[in-house]
Amino acid sequence: MYPIKKVLIGLDLTDLDRTMIEFAEFISNTSDVEDIYFVNIIKNLQIPKEVLKEFPNMITDVIAERKTKMDETFKSIVKNELRANIHFEVLTGKIADNILSFSKHQDIDLIAMGRREKAEQSGALSQRLARRAACSLLIIPEGTKPTMDRMLVPSDFSDYSVLALEEAVEIAVRNDRKTEIVIQNVFTVPTGYHYTGKTYEEFANVMKKNAEKDYKKFIKKIDTKGVKMKVVYSQDTNDDVTTDMLDKAKEINANAIVIGAKGRTATTAFFLGSITERLIQLDADIPLMVVRPKGKNAGFLEFIKEL
Repeated sequence: MYPIKKVLIGLDLTDLDRTMIEFAEFISNTSDVEDIYFVNIIKNLQIPKEVLKEFPNMITDVIAERKTKMDETFKSIVKNELRANIHFEVLTGKIADNILSFSKHQDIDLIAMGRREKAEQSGALSQRLARRAACSLLIIPEGTKPTMDRMLVPSDFSDYSVLALEEAVEIAVRNDRKTEIVIQNVFTVPTGYHYTGKTYEEFANVMKKNAEKDYKKFIKKIDTKGVKMKVVYSQDTNDDVTTDMLDKAKEINANAIVIGAKGRTATTAFFLGSITERLIQLDADIPLMVVRPKGKNAGFLEFIKEL
């Protein structure tokens, strides 16, 4: 997994900014992040040329005012100097396009976006960024606190699951190994199991044992670095593995969910796994980190992003 050195954090000048800045402070104090870019987007700043001739400093004044507000909000929350370099950027235009362009230009390693309570627009933006970003994405629900006592890492033992667990391990190490990682595999009983002559319960046990074998192979690929972790197996009974993941996260009081951008068979949603995309839709309470290899979504996805 690539090291996270540059982080983009979206601010919108609402109460959500407190949550985002608190997470920025936590990230700075518990990681090797070198630069944090607080980015605010002004969507409606289209001023007729004739008006600009009369007021030539209007746009620069608006941007300067936004930066001042961001700086004031930051200083009202963060009382001590952070280890990372802090930058305030104000962009104009479409939110997703600007964030993606800025991320590419600044070689951002992690995009962190907030999710307001009961705000569909926040979820839609997160989905667009998760589909198109060429780096990992952290979605932070409003009001959550930046603690990492326990993380849930859903895993189907794919290559992307390796990346997700490696990232979780790095987070735990930076948290002085106080973090417990719970790896969850959700298995299903396939249609047609009865042709084997086994009962539903018997074949469920077959699937679980197979998952246990896969886990033993999977965990050998990971340097766990002495981090506390355990594995749990959940049987999906409603054809929606994401609800099993969210139920487990709430059961163990997880402070975050870390998942790979796609699994073994995901081919939909512009290479964002269908399970990961649904998790983004449903998870409104727990910080969610979608892990992908750096630069994986560049180029081709940009071409088809609006299809």
